[in-house]
Amino acid sequence: MLAVHLYGSALDGGLKPCSDIDLLVTVATSIDQAARHALVLDLLGISASPGKSRELRALEVTVVVRDDIAPWRYPARGELQFGEWLREDILEGIVEPAVIDADLAILLTQARQHGIALSGPPAAEFFDPVPEGDYFRALADSLKPWSAPSAWAGDERNVVLTLARVWYSAVTGKIAPKDVAADWAIERLPGKHRAILSEARQAYLGHCEDRLALRGDQLAELIALIRNEAAAVLAPRQ
Repeated sequence: MLAVHLYGSALDGGLKPCSDIDLLVTVATSIDQAARHALVLDLLGISASPGKSRELRALEVTVVVRDDIAPWRYPARGELQFGEWLREDILEGIVEPAVIDADLAILLTQARQHGIALSGPPAAEFFDPVPEGDYFRALADSLKPWSAPSAWAGDERNVVLTLARVWYSAVTGKIAPKDVAADWAIERLPGKHRAILSEARQAYLGHCEDRLALRGDQLAELIALIRNEAAAVLAPRQ
């Protein structure tokens, strides 16, 4: 292990009731399959689904091999990903292999801007800067999976808030917490769509129950609208 960096909500706006603790771990060499399984099982024991435990937070841990990200190239290779959305697969013995991950351009930008080193050098010194074109390209690539209800089923709140944040970043070039990006997006949405995004924001902050799964066609229309708006802004920037 070469470094561990904390980034995300813990530093950028503060942890909310359902926020993950985001950790970026850099290692010197690839992780073999036995160590990969052992690591994710250990992480299961110190992580919990968002809002489900009084003692534990949800962890999102991204592991990268130093030589896979330095010198920087797009898209970069991620060595291992752990998150609560993978819990059922991990318990069934399914552990994802190393993959090419366009999102690393966003993650590394965020870590360099707002991250702190828990171990190792500061992120701004340790990681190469991500070129602006790669950052915007990664934002555009992040829009692609959310094209049908099956893609966000069970994760409605997180998806709509993430898309609002992508739209915010596409327009401003900055990274903001989900609730801040939602406030920004609500002001720019047609009136009929504002209530759903506002509900997602309130649920994220712990102020109301999450009922977005019941919104059906309204939610699909909102997601399509935000995707299209963000894509239109990003098209000339890549």
